[in-house]
Amino acid sequence: MLTLLCAICGCAVAEVFPAMRIISLTPATTEILFALGLDKEIVGVSSYCTWPAKARDKEKVGSFSNPNIEKIIMLKPDLVILTGMEQEYIKDILSRLKIEYINVDPADLNELILSIEELGSVTGTSFQAKALADNIRSVIERLKRIDSNVLQSKRPKVYMEIWHDPIMCPGKNSFVNDMIKAAGGINITADLNRSYSRIDPEQVILRDPDTIILAYMKPDDWVEKTFAKRLGWKDVSAIKMRNIYTDINPDIILRPGPRVVDGLIELHKRFYEN
Repeated sequence: MLTLLCAICGCAVAEVFPAMRIISLTPATTEILFALGLDKEIVGVSSYCTWPAKARDKEKVGSFSNPNIEKIIMLKPDLVILTGMEQEYIKDILSRLKIEYINVDPADLNELILSIEELGSVTGTSFQAKALADNIRSVIERLKRIDSNVLQSKRPKVYMEIWHDPIMCPGKNSFVNDMIKAAGGINITADLNRSYSRIDPEQVILRDPDTIILAYMKPDDWVEKTFAKRLGWKDVSAIKMRNIYTDINPDIILRPGPRVVDGLIELHKRFYEN
């Protein structure tokens, strides 16, 4: 087999040919594979892979952080697609088993585009991958043109809350930070070094966001009751102006996959059209 190097992680991957058997261990890469038309080639996914609907019918090989290695071996994959974080340890296991894998862990939108093109090259779907990558590029460029005359000082200051207990938000090295920037906003927690980290609630007050996006869907009455318990938050501009949004599907913001185009458009609407 011809060996290729992954453009993202530099690891060696084998060129896989038609009738391949692919296992995807992350929801985002499962979405990419379906978008590339590889439905029949996918023989296994993690239990968190729920979109598109056909992904739910695929054989499950365990959870995101605890894949079932025996099940993976049983499915005899030509290629396993995984990511970083909790899945780092799986690389050594797959290497010892001589199972080819590719690591897909984009830190920003540009790396997502490169990942899509790399997956297209490895799976023989370069044409579909180019179309998918070009669509993401075109949405990013369109939003950039729309906001080209908006001064930096006039761009909305955005606080995105990834979770509420404990309070978690995206830092400068996160994929979400790049999403906020590409959608025309300023992430008020972009100075935090970790990709995702806790933040002192008082810091949100001091940074005074114009817009708050909750990356978890909750009813309005839950939000009002919860935020009312946060001392001093009633004086935050976004709360006073009622610019708090809980209606965006978190998957289109948090998952680095083909639906980021929907996420960018939805974020831009909240930043500029409400």
